[in-house]
Amino acid sequence: MILHCVFCQFGEAVSRVEREDVLKALAEFSRGLDGVLAFDWGPNRDFERKSQAYSDGFVIRFSDRAALERYAEHPTHLQLGAQLCALCVGGGDGIAVFDLEIP
Repeated sequence: MILHCVFCQFGEAVSRVEREDVLKALAEFSRGLDGVLAFDWGPNRDFERKSQAYSDGFVIRFSDRAALERYAEHPTHLQLGAQLCALCVGGGDGIAVFDLEIP
């Protein structure tokens, strides 16, 4: 299983509605793909005070690497990813991604 973790540093002028709209669209798109086991998203509460810059994030559980690759190459993902980048500080630089391989 691959746990695809994405953390977003949205610009100060980006509203909560804009954030939620793009994350909801990613969730709806992803949940319809073969090999996607789950999509969870929400605001960063940063209880340990270690990631203040990242206001929101999402995690997608993929059955395997091939499912992640199908998602990554899909035209809808590319479109929504571009929208997400446009809302983040420095574009893609305002996004942190971890792909954890879970045994």
